[in-house]
Amino acid sequence: MYDMGTRERALALVSQGRSMNSVSKELGISRAAIRSWQIRIEPLDSRRANPCPRCSSAPEQPDDPAAYPYLLGLYLGDGCISPSRRGVHFLRIACADAWPGLIDACAEAVQTLRPTNKVFRVQRQGCQYVTCYSKHWPCLFPQHGPGKKHNREIALEPWQQDIVDTHPWQFIRGLIHSDGCRITNWTEKAIAGERKRYEYPRYFFTNLSGDIIQLFTSTLDALDVDWKQPNGRNISIARKASVALMYAHVGPKY
Repeated sequence: MYDMGTRERALALVSQGRSMNSVSKELGISRAAIRSWQIRIEPLDSRRANPCPRCSSAPEQPDDPAAYPYLLGLYLGDGCISPSRRGVHFLRIACADAWPGLIDACAEAVQTLRPTNKVFRVQRQGCQYVTCYSKHWPCLFPQHGPGKKHNREIALEPWQQDIVDTHPWQFIRGLIHSDGCRITNWTEKAIAGERKRYEYPRYFFTNLSGDIIQLFTSTLDALDVDWKQPNGRNISIARKASVALMYAHVGPKY
């Protein structure tokens, strides 16, 4: 818990024109926390700190619906929820060390959704597990269940689909960051008797779950992104206009 002086100092630096990223690095405070202070600087009542929006008598959408679909995509690809003692669950998202920007984006999304819970980064060989304990992860991700995702049904609840329909690119970005990639293909063509090499970018998405594949492709359809399915587990996006659209909204992993 940060004291009021720290909160006021962070907001003062931002108001002076400093970027949120530089203030975050200087003070060692997450950007999600600073953004939340711009809305409410006073600490929440510890007895009601960060109540779950899905557990109230009138369930609501998560506080930051733009961060939620991104984290939903990461969870469906490389995440799991496991029970711990006293009813607490921990969310764990596996992020490859090759993509440090992705790890930061994942940790920020987790912190945004549960701002009063501690976010940990646990190093393992070749990857980091972005982890956070909360009683409410099963409320936020009702796709949680025993066994591997591709061995059970995966479907969005109506409130989740509403969020994805409102922020489809964030959902696509989360899925690509977890189980997708942007690569450069090449081919050769004969022109005037001379063979020339051509390179072109392409996006791929791979998942063993047919349900998750369907969620991905139906969202692409809503965005007018052309795709092909060369086999049961892979989706290819190769048309120039669609690749440009994906790059504008999703970009590369970084």
